[in-house]
Order: sequence, then structure tokens, then C-alpha cells
Amino acid sequence: MHKTADHILHLLKRNGAQTADMLGASLSMTGMGARRHLDMLVREGLVEKYDRVEGVGRPRKFWQLTDRGHARFPDAHAELTAKMIGDIRRVFGEEGLDRLIAERERDMRLTYEKAVEGKARLLERVEALAAIRTSEGYMARVEREGENFLLIEDHCPVCTAAAACQGFCRSELFTFRMVLGPDVEIERADYLLDGGRRCSYRIAPKDV
Repeated sequence: MHKTADHILHLLKRNGAQTADMLGASLSMTGMGARRHLDMLVREGLVEKYDRVEGVGRPRKFWQLTDRGHARFPDAHAELTAKMIGDIRRVFGEEGLDRLIAERERDMRLTYEKAVEGKARLLERVEALAAIRTSEGYMARVEREGENFLLIEDHCPVCTAAAACQGFCRSELFTFRMVLGPDVEIERADYLLDGGRRCSYRIAPKDV
């Protein structure tokens, strides 16, 4: 695939539906130039367009990923993972599955604690956490909200596992809280399995 078209897929995955002009601005090209790549992606079944009414005037055309487009960002070993979770639940029960999640949580915590070690500022710790989550396939990034931060994950490489057992999601949130420390409050802002386009976490210093 052309590099620009691939970049468009990443922008739509990261930012959600956008107009051709919005994509063109991100790619340092005209909206017409972006539209040529979008038309190619539509023909390949990776992108679809729709009209959005915003106030008065004519509807604006937006482009978004199709299911096939989302599948370009794979759920790691999805079918095998879902089957294994089902097998563990059947053979060992919920207690066995909880033990598996606890072991994963322990390994994550050790890895993440090492990543944030020596970083005194909250922003540094959150950026280090985002970096390691990105290396694991979560397409993570950090946005600032005044004194607070948003840890945004534009992709979930274990979505099938999380759908089969939401204990994985609870465990990740608990791990974030442990790693970032007791001086920080973390709440879920968006949740993929609750109809959200992505998962994100609002992170705030407790003394603010």
C-alpha cells in the first residue's frame, strides 16, 4: 500500500472520522489530494464515507474505517486467545482464570515499574507508560488537559481476550494505578467494550 494511504488509515484509527480537508492538513497536502487516496481506500473496502450534518448548511462528508479497515490493526492471536480463555474457564473455572490474570498483572507491573523508574514528574511517568504500551501494540499517546493528562489507546491488540473476560481490563486499570503511584487518581474516560471508539484514562495529581 502507498505510504500516504497507510498514513491515512492510521490517522482514522487514531482520530476517528475526518473530512478530506482535515486529513489533508495532517498530511501537508490539499483536501483534493487526500480525497484521491481516500477514494482508493474506499475501492479497497478499507474506508467508507458518510454525510454529517453540523448546524446549518450542507452536510459535510466524513470518512471512517470499515470493519475491514479496523482489521488492518490486528487483535493479536484473537481466535487462539478466545479459545484458550474458554478452555481455562471450562477446565479450571473462574478461579483458574483469575489466577492467570493475576500472573499477567504481576508481570505487567514489574515491566511497567521498571519503565517509570527514576521519573519524578507525572508527565514523564505517563509518557513512559504510553511508550511501553505502544510497544505492546496499543497505539498509546498522551494528551494534556490543564493539570491533568489523558492516556489514550487507539488500538487494543487483546480486544477479543478482553471481551471474553473483562478481568483483563480491570487488571490493567489496577496496574496503572499501582505503577503511577498513590499521589495520582486514574479513571476510565473511554472504554472500547462499552461502545467507545477507543480506551482512554484520565490521570490527575491528587493534590490538584
